[in-house]
Amino acid sequence: MGKEGAHDGLNVDADAASPEWPRPAYRWYVVGVLLVAYTLSFVDRMILSLLVAPIRAALDISDTQVSLLIGLAFALFYTVLGLPIAWIADRWNRRNLIVIGVALWSVMTAGCGFAGSYATLFLARMGVGVGEAALSPAAYSMLSDTFPRDRLARAMAVYSIGVPLGSGVALILGSFVVQAVLAAPMVDLPLVGPVEAWRTIFLWVAAPGLLVCLLLLTVREPLRHGLQRVSVRGDAVPAPGFLAHLAGQRVALGALFAGMSLIGLVMYGVIAWVPTFFARTYGMDVSQAGLWFGVIMATGGAAGLVAGGTLADRLFAKGVADAHLRVMRLSILLGGPPLLAAALMPNAPLAFAMLAIAFPMLTMHGVGTVALQFITPNEYRARVTALYFFVVNLVGLGFGPMLMALLTDHLFGYDGALRYSIALLTAVALPLAAIFLTAGFSAFARDLAKTADATR
Repeated sequence: MGKEGAHDGLNVDADAASPEWPRPAYRWYVVGVLLVAYTLSFVDRMILSLLVAPIRAALDISDTQVSLLIGLAFALFYTVLGLPIAWIADRWNRRNLIVIGVALWSVMTAGCGFAGSYATLFLARMGVGVGEAALSPAAYSMLSDTFPRDRLARAMAVYSIGVPLGSGVALILGSFVVQAVLAAPMVDLPLVGPVEAWRTIFLWVAAPGLLVCLLLLTVREPLRHGLQRVSVRGDAVPAPGFLAHLAGQRVALGALFAGMSLIGLVMYGVIAWVPTFFARTYGMDVSQAGLWFGVIMATGGAAGLVAGGTLADRLFAKGVADAHLRVMRLSILLGGPPLLAAALMPNAPLAFAMLAIAFPMLTMHGVGTVALQFITPNEYRARVTALYFFVVNLVGLGFGPMLMALLTDHLFGYDGALRYSIALLTAVALPLAAIFLTAGFSAFARDLAKTADATR
């Protein structure tokens, strides 16, 4: 093994027999390719949030039904199938699995454009979720085998930029595409004929998937590090069963899962509804609102993720065992108040200013996925990551957009109250998330020490 991570407690391959880590240039190339795939996944996932008005008009549906398309239709299969797909990722070629996933979600995104009813559009969104379920568990597992532990938080932070960058690109590019395409009510497609203009947007965002598949083929499947655990006698012994592992770390994992789920509840709800919020509250054109919000997400979100990863690496290097959970809590304390204020501002410029402050702070919470890798043996990394995304996305993506819509439709009872729905959910969910994370500090530090001891 090379100098970096040669005696890393969580990355042991029978010690002296371990090969070197990949060269730094190649390691970051892998991050870059996976980042492109992750960014595309969020473009495909989030573009629907800019099409609320034409979809509602074309299919004659309510805000709540639209929220199901944005959230639950996608999240249901994305989260449920993430577990068996991650089981495959722990045993099979992870690079190839990601290629299949990118191809599938791109085809299903295109299928959204051809959906003839609410039911078929719902099914197509489910298909997008199935394809995207293959990406992150396999990608996080690959990165854990590509970077030594003391470099991992920054690498995963850069990969995670795909979330704000993809969402931001969807909103920025989507705003221009929506303006250009929706200027004409119908568009003629070869071999298809005239179709409603909003449907062609799905085809535009699905097209780059083929190029991403080809790019992924330039990445090698990494060697799995830390497959053996070493006993006090020096014997190589297998890791405990998956369920036993979860039970043994239930407090630390519970704190991480609960904290991230509540953060996701707010973040996904905000991302889904902010363009519509600006249109309803301040009378802005939804495409213009999406453009400015997309810039804030792409730049502020990326900056926050890199800052969070760098801070977590530095604190961890100084011996702060629960550094990643502390950074997550800090992101809530710094970003929650301006996000709440944004929903209540008297005009659009002040609301955008508050969002520009909130997003770099809130996206620092992305280091939570790194914490999972530290306390999980290699045999289970993809599955634990998939379980994490199962819980976080089922709660956050599945119910965040829907809860805001339900509050608007049924608690407040009028479209203009969307701002109060955003404020209410933010005020309740983020403080609870901070409490759960704080409760997990000591348990996470203990589990980290146990894992390090068991893998030496």
